[in-house]
Amino acid sequence: MSEPRKKLFLLDALALIYRAHFAFSKNPRINSKGMNTGAALGFTNTLVEVLQKEQPTHIAVAFDSAAKTFRHDNFAEYKANRQAQPEDISIAIPYCKKIVEAFNIPVLILDGYEADDIIGTMAQRAEKAGFDVYMMTPDKDYCQLVTEHVYLYKPAFMGNAIEVWDVQKILDKWEIERVEQVIDILGLQGDAVDNIPGIPGIGEKTAKTLIQRFGSVENLIANADQLKGKQKENVVNFADQGMMSKQLATIHCDVPLEFNEEALRFDGPNEEQVTELFAELEFRQLAQRVLGKSLGEAASAPAAAKGTRKGKGNTNQGSLFDAPASAAATADATATEDTLPATMRSMGTTLHDYHLINTPELRQSLVQYLLKQDEISFDTETTSIDAITAKLVGMSFCYRPGEAYYVPVPPNNLEEAQRIVDEFRPVLENPNIAMIGQNIKYDILVMKNYQMEVKGPIFDTMIAHYLLEPEMRHNMDVLAETYLNYSPVPITDLIGPKGKNQKTMADLEPEEVKDYACEDADITLQLKLYFEPLLQEQGLMKLFRDIENPLVQVLADIEKEGISIDSDALADISLQLESEIVSMEKRIFEIAGEQFNIGSPKQLGEILFDKLELHGKSKIKKTKTGQYATGEEILTKLASEHEIVRLILDHRQVSKLKSTYVDALPQLVCEQDNRVHTSFNQAVTATGRLSSTNPNLQNIPIRTERGREIRKAFVPRNSKHLIISADYSQIELRIMADFSGDPTMKEAFKNGIDVHASTASKVFHVPLEQVDAEMRRKAKMVNFGIIYGISAFGLAERLVIPRREAADIIEAYFQEFPAIKEYMDSTIDKARELEYAETILGRRRYLRDINSRNQTVRAFAERNAINAPIQGTAADIIKIAMINIQDYLKQEKLQTRMILQVHDELLFDAPKEEVEIVTPKIVELMTNALQLSVPMEVGLGVGENWLEAH
Repeated sequence: MSEPRKKLFLLDALALIYRAHFAFSKNPRINSKGMNTGAALGFTNTLVEVLQKEQPTHIAVAFDSAAKTFRHDNFAEYKANRQAQPEDISIAIPYCKKIVEAFNIPVLILDGYEADDIIGTMAQRAEKAGFDVYMMTPDKDYCQLVTEHVYLYKPAFMGNAIEVWDVQKILDKWEIERVEQVIDILGLQGDAVDNIPGIPGIGEKTAKTLIQRFGSVENLIANADQLKGKQKENVVNFADQGMMSKQLATIHCDVPLEFNEEALRFDGPNEEQVTELFAELEFRQLAQRVLGKSLGEAASAPAAAKGTRKGKGNTNQGSLFDAPASAAATADATATEDTLPATMRSMGTTLHDYHLINTPELRQSLVQYLLKQDEISFDTETTSIDAITAKLVGMSFCYRPGEAYYVPVPPNNLEEAQRIVDEFRPVLENPNIAMIGQNIKYDILVMKNYQMEVKGPIFDTMIAHYLLEPEMRHNMDVLAETYLNYSPVPITDLIGPKGKNQKTMADLEPEEVKDYACEDADITLQLKLYFEPLLQEQGLMKLFRDIENPLVQVLADIEKEGISIDSDALADISLQLESEIVSMEKRIFEIAGEQFNIGSPKQLGEILFDKLELHGKSKIKKTKTGQYATGEEILTKLASEHEIVRLILDHRQVSKLKSTYVDALPQLVCEQDNRVHTSFNQAVTATGRLSSTNPNLQNIPIRTERGREIRKAFVPRNSKHLIISADYSQIELRIMADFSGDPTMKEAFKNGIDVHASTASKVFHVPLEQVDAEMRRKAKMVNFGIIYGISAFGLAERLVIPRREAADIIEAYFQEFPAIKEYMDSTIDKARELEYAETILGRRRYLRDINSRNQTVRAFAERNAINAPIQGTAADIIKIAMINIQDYLKQEKLQTRMILQVHDELLFDAPKEEVEIVTPKIVELMTNALQLSVPMEVGLGVGENWLEAH
């Protein structure tokens, strides 16, 4: 019986780094140093996954060198059209090399050669040495290298699973007889990315057909007389270019690198080096996965001397490392101070004085001390993450770093719990004592369950960090490790890992909870002391103190109040939508001539593109798995071509509406008060806008009649109340008019002229009274599109007009509104200088890519530079209005309640007798929230439900 073949993985570093960069491009991972670590994180995740799942015996990672290659010698224009490498990738590459080296994996790189040549060479030599070789890359060019024992290993990406391609898979995918014919197809069709010219007029489909017929580029050229027309002419005239393109597409497997089997053997990573790198890059979750412990634990544990290789991964410890105890001891004995990483502090290594306050006498003593403080850090331990239904397990207080107090509260004895909470009423309801908290809205809501109102000023460390670094994560563990070099005790140490056996805090004894709870309050105080001077330095304190912190209280009030839902109305809408869905399905199947799964992209693609042969104006797209792409964008372009496409888009919209809102909302009604309580997120969007979850009420569709119908189900608390809706009109355009100072826009708003008609009049050069509906529609799209930096391509897509016409409209717009163009240009210039854009009140949106040499990356940042100050100012305005209206309602002791905020709209539940009193005041406070040179306009409505009021 022959020995099993050894397993070698060869990774194409740059291809994997680029792939990781684009995977994280819409959700960048910015660390505390302002570095976007997404590309390095994605690459490292891929590397770790390969090591853990595939367990290769041997591995290496190939990098491209910066030097020109032999291909440039053959063709000077090779890769000449490539955009400049995004800076995030340029920063990531050296880190990725360090990570590979820290894992004790060889880095393969050689001037004059590309990674694919290196991998091809190593793959061929390894196969001869008895290896199964897996070339890990998303690059299709590697298909030419696949043999009986050399495979293409395509990594998972954007929902697509890992694929391993063998010879048969290559032959099937490329529709060829021999693997080497991949090179012929690549040579014929060329490659725009690498600037390989190919032969004009030959794309992928034609290249496959020609190679099936003639076998090779050489044979095609030799038999060009069998071709016809323009194709024959191109093959004859561009024969040399075709041959050169084939050469450029050929991966050369004669790179002068030694194949050293022992050097490629994977014996495990260097724990110390990995810990240092992960700490620098702030890869906390990855550290837990790779090291089997937190960064704090890893850094403070005895580490091996530099260069020491650790043993194979120990699956019992959930780590890639498995050093014997004796080896660890030896390493510890020989390591010097400067070979160890900086130690991250933890409770076990930090002096602290945490107290259990569990008697009436101790509680009374604590209250007396707390009353003497100007500010106190406050935290709650509860039975649930849902603040509306949570019961208290305990409260912790801290007013001096390193010293904290935990007061247990019996969750199952409400009478006793209320008595204990009441003892702290003089502290918590003291308007002169500031309360510091991490996501303090949660604690405020929990205290409302015990009729306790936190009345003093607040300082929310999560919000403070959100203003300082909007795009970073803001949870306490991350903040503590990043800014305090301190790793808090994980909650799972107390209640166990997630799952059905996980405990709650109520299952633990107070002594078990004490240190964890005290640490939370202690760390929160320390974060406050760290962030406060930074807010001052960056001019953010006024925004933080006067808007964001007071808003926390307002949002807590809204969330506690909740909103009534008419479940019967939703049940009726559900039946109506179900009937529409069935009717649409019947018609879709009738047109298709068969029944199929409308929700299956594969089956839908086959019906639309194979059976019905719908093509539209653009090329049919396929996903990476080879099935037809049937996303909304693609179907929308085909909607005018066939009834079935319109029906499918309608079917999707109605089905989503039914499942996401109509059927889901009644399930979210709270049993305690029969109301729905959404949760507002104040520290999520980079622009400053609020978002909401459980349920997400910001996304209820309002542009369609069916979507608007859902608003019928949002009703007042009873028949003696009405719903009031107050909505800012065109707030972002008014802000744009103010910022730019454009006289035409300002005049339109000041005189109550339809701004879209006014724009159309200017752009299409017709008198105002001659503007028709189509002109106004186009002008409206431009007005709103300009705010988001819309391009001619984008406008053409939205208006379904030729790109040239769209470009002409935009050009005419800027000619008629030069002040807006000037504002946009100056905003971008200022952002280039500062690398951030800001609102009137100083809210920042960091734009680290604004000076990128990569045009695509830079253009995205430029659009944000224009939009962020406008969206952020709109967010600030409605927040100020919310604070002022809530203050008014409380001061006047009115029964009207603010119950919802959605985009630029506020919703109120008001007694009928108060409607005439509060409506003019709501309009006044919204109109005057922030003084601009353009008047704000507020639309106000009253009704028996939200739809009627709106």
